[in-house]
Amino acid sequence: MKRTDKAEKISITLPPDMLNIIREKVKDGAYASTSEVIREAMRLWQKQEEEHHARIVAIRTRLEQSAHSGEPVLLDAAFEKLEQFHQQHISTPGYEKL
Repeated sequence: MKRTDKAEKISITLPPDMLNIIREKVKDGAYASTSEVIREAMRLWQKQEEEHHARIVAIRTRLEQSAHSGEPVLLDAAFEKLEQFHQQHISTPGYEKL
């Protein structure tokens, strides 16, 4: 992957256990450099953040749709309706108990 923008050198502080893992990955040949490990970690973090943002947007959209979907139903009434539906379903011809 060719980058056309300039990279900027930064300094970060990591706990010894993280630094050891990075060094082992470079030593084992999984990555060419410590910078490559950090770049990969940043790509994964960015992807995770994008997915999290998409989930939040989807939840907000569903909540908004739900808020405008009609009159609210009391929980007891909803369960009563489900029970009626279930009883109708199991009394239909061809219903098989599992």
